[in-house]
Amino acid sequence: MKQIIPFINGSYKTAPQQVSALARLMPPVAFYAGLTRIVFRCSSQAKHGHYGNEDWASSSHEVMLELEKVGIIFEITGMDNVAGIEGACVFIGNHMSALETFVLPCVIEPFKDTTFVVKQSLIDYPVFRYVMRSRNPITVGRTNPREDLRAVLEGGTEILASGRSIVIFPQTTRAAAFDPKEFNTIGIKLARKANVPVVPIALKTDAWGNGKMFKDFGEIDPSKKVFFSFGEPMTIKNRGVEENNVIIAFIEKHLNEWNKKL
Repeated sequence: MKQIIPFINGSYKTAPQQVSALARLMPPVAFYAGLTRIVFRCSSQAKHGHYGNEDWASSSHEVMLELEKVGIIFEITGMDNVAGIEGACVFIGNHMSALETFVLPCVIEPFKDTTFVVKQSLIDYPVFRYVMRSRNPITVGRTNPREDLRAVLEGGTEILASGRSIVIFPQTTRAAAFDPKEFNTIGIKLARKANVPVVPIALKTDAWGNGKMFKDFGEIDPSKKVFFSFGEPMTIKNRGVEENNVIIAFIEKHLNEWNKKL
């Protein structure tokens, strides 16, 4: 699959562009109108079995473009670390908002055929469920850690053995503030069992806020930049404690640097 985002030396930054009057005055209205059109179209495709990997990456990029249209700036770095990996890997990152679930496919999929570990509720979500089911993700309930671990290790090992990579967010829930205590080792355990490398991802995506009534539909704030950074791949040794600490340190370092830019 050809690259969709024009990376230069593994990096990308949104180019300056004009923002419509509606987007300036009401960014959420402008963005969610575009998102709704994309989701309904893709849901129809997926429901009828016509939504493949390229469709997923393309529609993900459409969501990214809708965010850029309302004035949100993306800065993505470290994709050269991903391009050099042979075979499947496990991407492990912090979970801040719905944005990464929608946008990461267009970033990663052209380099690595990928799926996600997602909550069961996303598979049951009205309309959007057809899109998620078409990606054959690993589902977890987030209520029974032992069952979740079993589902990830059994399903994930099989997926990785087939050459497909996996994105996992080891936090119990998405949050604007990163708490290392909430960052479990489920991704590390999966990579160790499957004998594949892990790639850290640091994410700052609070430009798409978490809603109060409906968590996926929060405030859209163009004053906040979106940052993705991909770290160097690591092979898991022993129990993976050191590698997990490296991932946490990678995320904290980048979040601190990005927050200083505000």
